[in-house]
This record gives sequence, structure tokens and C-alpha cells, in this order.
Amino acid sequence: MGEPNFLVVRLGSLGDIVHTFPAVAALRQSFPAARIVWVTHPRWESLVESSALASKIETVETRSLSSVREAVRQLRKSHWDASIDYQGLWKSAGLPFLGGVKRRIGFSLETIREFGVPLLYTERVRASNAHIAEQNGELSVRAGARCGTARVSLQIAQHDQSALSAYLREHGVDRYIVLSPGGGWRSKCWPAERFGALCRKIHESLRFPCIVNVGPGEEDLAAAVRAASGEARPLVYKGSLGQLMALLRSAVCIIGGDTGPLHLAVALGTRTVALFGPTDPARNGPYRGPEPPSTGRDIVLRAPNVRTTHKRGSQPDASMLAIEVDAVFDAVRRVAGERA
Repeated sequence: MGEPNFLVVRLGSLGDIVHTFPAVAALRQSFPAARIVWVTHPRWESLVESSALASKIETVETRSLSSVREAVRQLRKSHWDASIDYQGLWKSAGLPFLGGVKRRIGFSLETIREFGVPLLYTERVRASNAHIAEQNGELSVRAGARCGTARVSLQIAQHDQSALSAYLREHGVDRYIVLSPGGGWRSKCWPAERFGALCRKIHESLRFPCIVNVGPGEEDLAAAVRAASGEARPLVYKGSLGQLMALLRSAVCIIGGDTGPLHLAVALGTRTVALFGPTDPARNGPYRGPEPPSTGRDIVLRAPNVRTTHKRGSQPDASMLAIEVDAVFDAVRRVAGERA
């Protein structure tokens, strides 16, 4: 009997894909010669590729009927021992179902937020772990992996590292701290003005320059951070995903909310100050894999007695407003001090 063929589905987003890597790494560790085909959104193809976990990457734009039809056609060409849907949405569960995969593994209704999705699975796993990365690992174990999660080493292309090095030389920057004010939900974000005030304190007391990472559509946040930073004058970085990875890996630390860049930084080994509000850090906090965490690598700040919610809002949640600049600066001083 040959090595199995696994179909892995995790379409997006950045942080969620990062939290899927340890589970797929466990699958790869258990079946080194297995064929693992990962289906994702075209935007994240290079991210999945950087993990070196997939034998092949298939991309699909689920908002395009022709793209979905082509993806299903490709899936039907192969024999699959199992599919694993780490996303738990109709659009992700539907691909293996329509692709004719006989054994389809996914979460049970107790774990999934979209009603009815488990009907498309042949095996449903009720997650018992708190963190989403370890919940994903439970799916890998059901598929036959010896453990739920394993370590991941992300690769950064030389041209991306060279582009970052040239940028840093141009601005005379050596060691720096990354501020990441943006995120998919503005309700999960700490106010940009507070990032600016934090930048001032870092500049005045720690003497580190700050670099503000912003994604598409977040230019207003960068402008607000700079306006509030006074003489600190942080740089604003808007490079490609690969260049962002290079930026994060070389940083002294990153400060950000429950967003993709923060989780990507963790996967790259960078120290973090994580600011949490409406989402629960026990489920979505920094995750460094199965090994015991190193003291001081991650400091998570969250106001007490916060009600966890996944309701998206356009303004910072009250729980994010409860996190004061001085508390964040103290955490940065502790994290950065270990790298001094």
C-alpha cells in the first residue's frame, strides 16, 4: 500500500492559514512521502508555498463560478484517501464534496459557526482543545497523524530579504520595532492614535525606531499613527507578503492585535506584544507549537472580564479601548529588553 493522498482545504485568511500550518506539519511529519494538495485562495499561494508542506497548491476564487468549476474538475481527476477541511465553511466543505472525495473530515456542529456545514463531511470531529491551532490538529489526528501539531519553518525568498535589506539601509535603520495597527475587523484593532503615543514613548525611552506595517486600504491608519507620533516619525512599510515576512522576522518585536501579521510574526519566531479584546487569546492567541513556550517571547494584554464575541465592527471595541498605552509600553520594554 502506497503513501496516502490528502486534500487539505484552508482558503484564507492570513492568520487562519498560519494557525493551520502546525496541523498540516503534523500530517507531513507522520506521512513524509504523502501527496498533500492544499487548496487556497490565489492571494495566499505564496504563503502556503513558504511552509514547504504541500506537494502541490491548487488555487480557487470561490466568488467565481468558473474558478470553482475548474477546481472541482481538477479534484475529480485524482484519487483521494481523505480530505481535511480546516476552515469549516460551506465554500470550503463544498469543494471536496463536489470533487468526489469519499472520506471527508471536518469539525462537528459544536465547533463550526456556519449552520449545516457538517452535513458535507463523512467524519465529524468535536474539538476538545482550546486553541484553534490544536483544534486543527485534532482533524489531522483523525486523518491518521501520530500527533496533532508539529513545528513549522517558513522560508523567505532571497529577493524579498534583499528588498527589505535595501529598504533598511536606505533609511539608516538597523534594529526596529514593528507596529501593526490594522486588521480585518476594526473592532479588534487598538486605536491608531494610541499606537502613535506608544511610538513616541518607544523612541524617547528605548531609542528604537518604529516601522508601521499597513495592508491594502489601511493608509488612514498609517497616517493617524504618524500624526500622533510627533518627533518619533515612524516609517510606513507597504511591501509584498514576502517582504512583510522578512520585515517581521528581523524585528525586535511586533505590537498588534489578533490579526494576520501578528500570527505570522509568531510563526517566524519574532517576539510579540499581543493586544486582545473581543476575541479570546485562549483560542486565537500567539501559538508557537507543541514545545513549551519560552518565557517572555509573547505578552498578551487583555482587559479583565471581557465578553468574547466574533461580531465585526467598524470601530475599536470597548475592550480594546480599555488597554492603556502605559501598559503596552511596559510590555514592550520587557519583551524588547530581552533582545537588547
